[in-house]
Amino acid sequence: MSISQEEILRTFRDCGAVLSGHFRLSSGKHSDTYFEKFQVLQYPHYVQQLCGELADRVRAQQVDVVVGPTTGGVIIAYEVARQLGTRAIYAEREGEKRVLRRGFTLHEGERVLVVDDILTTGGSVREVLEMLIPYRVQLVGVGILVDRTGGQANLGVRLESLLKLSVESWQPEACPLCARGEPITEPGSRFLQAR
Repeated sequence: MSISQEEILRTFRDCGAVLSGHFRLSSGKHSDTYFEKFQVLQYPHYVQQLCGELADRVRAQQVDVVVGPTTGGVIIAYEVARQLGTRAIYAEREGEKRVLRRGFTLHEGERVLVVDDILTTGGSVREVLEMLIPYRVQLVGVGILVDRTGGQANLGVRLESLLKLSVESWQPEACPLCARGEPITEPGSRFLQAR
């Protein structure tokens, strides 16, 4: 049974995951809306439901491995892989790139799905896609919980997103909230502090 975009947005709102204010996103951009996905990911039944929807959308692709970037992507990769009956691994940050650690590896020709939580610029996903190149795997696509670009992101591969919203974000020098002097919060996993 498919979950509608309205139901997914309601889940995020009911969990308190849709925040309003002045935020510096992990991408470095500023926005008046932030999705605190861990407010949703703390509930296993929501994780099971959302990741089940992603799994259903890619099941015909015969995925061998699901790969997610740390941190939220770990939970999503695990649950999507569990529902597909395959394995899950995650790509950790090392400097400005992603790498496989902890004995994780990929084999040439394996069919790989990349998953992540929130897509703003696609930076984390692109890092994972670049990391996959030397492994010579077959990339079947990318699965995202929330696409803040409203479906405008082009990652060069099939993109499945459960929720597509056009949420405005700005480069810091063009941010109207900064121009008004509104205090900024840096909630993303790369910043973890408030100003």
